[in-house]
Amino acid sequence: MTIRAAVLTISDKGSRGERPDTSGPAVQALLEQAGIAVVYMEIIPDERGEIARRVVACCDDVGCDLVLTTGGTGVAPRDVTPEATRSVIDRELPGFGEAMRMESLKITPHAVISRAMAGIRGRSLIINLPGSPKAARENLVTVLPSLAHAIAKIQDDPSDCAG
Repeated sequence: MTIRAAVLTISDKGSRGERPDTSGPAVQALLEQAGIAVVYMEIIPDERGEIARRVVACCDDVGCDLVLTTGGTGVAPRDVTPEATRSVIDRELPGFGEAMRMESLKITPHAVISRAMAGIRGRSLIINLPGSPKAARENLVTVLPSLAHAIAKIQDDPSDCAG
């Protein structure tokens, strides 16, 4: 089964055309190298309601197995991606955020201010990544090995986890 993914870049400047999106394409390239089909990409502003609506649409309407956001995970006043994500998930998966922060701390002390998180909506896995292309790639590389298994289990794969 090919995993179908959406990449949502959360950026006020990017959504207004004032800055090129480099994070979304960086995430897309890594996913495609891993054999994951990116079926939807969009740049949206740092607006909680808009982020929530787009995540829901990617899960419920587009039918994505995986929805990755990039941006809006810090502590600036307009960084609301985790709040938007929490408002639409059924269950949180704290291990993803913990793993990403743990690995990022090996690179930068600023990783402690990341509020990136992950959760499940229906049959979809949603993960927040940082906004810089470098940090988005580093964080995605950290969780990439667990994506296929996590999505299979979310989608009720009956196989035994002990291998």
